[in-house]
Amino acid sequence: MKGKNKPAYKESKEIKLAVIGLFIIIGLFIINLSFVSAEVKATVCCEKTISNLYCQNVPAEECASDARQTPTSCLSTSYCKPGTCYNNGGGLCTDNTPQLVCNANNGTWSEKSPPQCGLGCCILGDQAAFVTLTRCKYLSANLGLQTNYDRSIKDEVQCILKVQGQEKGACVYDFEFQSTCKFTTRDICLGGQGLNSSSIKGEFFAGKLCSAPELGTNCGKTTNTLCIPGKDEVYFVDTCGNPANIYDVSKINDAEYWTNTKDKDESCGVGSANSNSKTCGNCNYLQGSYCRPSSKVNRPSYGNNICADLNCKSTQNGKSYKHGESWCVYDDKGTKGEGDNSVGSRYYKHICINGEEVLEQCADFRQEECIGDNIETSVGLFSQAACRVNRWQDCTGQIDKKDCENTDRRDCFWKEGEGIGNSTISGVCLPKNTPGIKFWEGEEAKSICAQANAQCIVTFEKGLFGGEKCVGNCECLDERWEKQRAGICLALGDCGPKINWIGDSGYKPGFNVSIGKVKK
Repeated sequence: MKGKNKPAYKESKEIKLAVIGLFIIIGLFIINLSFVSAEVKATVCCEKTISNLYCQNVPAEECASDARQTPTSCLSTSYCKPGTCYNNGGGLCTDNTPQLVCNANNGTWSEKSPPQCGLGCCILGDQAAFVTLTRCKYLSANLGLQTNYDRSIKDEVQCILKVQGQEKGACVYDFEFQSTCKFTTRDICLGGQGLNSSSIKGEFFAGKLCSAPELGTNCGKTTNTLCIPGKDEVYFVDTCGNPANIYDVSKINDAEYWTNTKDKDESCGVGSANSNSKTCGNCNYLQGSYCRPSSKVNRPSYGNNICADLNCKSTQNGKSYKHGESWCVYDDKGTKGEGDNSVGSRYYKHICINGEEVLEQCADFRQEECIGDNIETSVGLFSQAACRVNRWQDCTGQIDKKDCENTDRRDCFWKEGEGIGNSTISGVCLPKNTPGIKFWEGEEAKSICAQANAQCIVTFEKGLFGGEKCVGNCECLDERWEKQRAGICLALGDCGPKINWIGDSGYKPGFNVSIGKVKK
């Protein structure tokens, strides 16, 4: 090994290059006073009918040609015997389902109801559902709630009664000789624990706002707004400090809007993020907006809160990304391509979170690479990325192109017409992303880079009248052979004629070519 290169470690001997590289049928019959006789056709249990229905008792000719059929009732067959079908994805259980139908819908069938189909009460905020635990987890996740499941409740009526106390509305009570109000739950209003552990014990009005005129309280409408912890949206606030409905400029003087509670779907800007809207506070976190105090640049028409835009409008690569999107960034300023990564380069995963571009480093020395893709969503393409282990270690050990390019096992590419060392195979398997190595520490760098060392013996034939003629391995005298060997060197690691990640080349060529006579 002849000296060290700043971006890579190099060595050569002789001619050597060192490199790291329902159906429902309704029948209507009119019966006359005369007797009518009819022929009744025998039926079979048909696995599948010609109209694509499963497990039907029909005449044999209505059975699909490739389906099983038995001259008996479907209840008596093994393939159409009803049982319970459990779908693990949505946590749904369906009784009286034939095994065939269950399997066709990716369910798990059992003759008796499995433990997974046990029902309990799933609490979903102020709502409830009498479902399986798996179904409860599924519903809770979709609503962004923690799973709250009570197995002790054995019927749907008790489940609904359990959450009735969580119903929200206006709680009217007397305070300091005035009729006042607090927007809260039924339980708290009717004697539960209120603020500062004190009982309210008022009169509860479900679905009403404290500013409702018919309640006769001292709470009225305002143009002020607030953000509620755990809620996406901007809300109006009444004179008593209670939240009202979602901020909507067009409803400021609407008496009905200040009387009854309105759902998100009944509010302005449904289906939109309403980012930085001056007139609508129906924010949507999943679409990239959330209630926050307004800035000097973006101010609403009323109040001090706005649906802040959580998307990233100007990122390092000059592109815009939605809240939650992630993408790959590679800091290589030099040449790019298979098996040619610059010394010191690294992969990064960038994420757009709450309007800020956050950087996540993949493992150093290119032991990880960043992979990304787009997925189709209801609002368009959504970019996703992740750091993944760079599986380069056994690339040079593959002698078959198919094994080399098996992406289930390794991250390599096949370079045709090349060999490693003195090998004469038709090609060589090399890392797609060359690993970084500590070339300044010696032995490991030497062993990796030395795999690209090569010796080519060129045979010459002397003429009768003097002069020499190349008759064997003459291609080794061509500059292209030298470049090919250097290419292998580059792909093995931080070896050969490398440049670093900012585009600077090393102080030395990165390899040596020596020519000499073969000793006999």
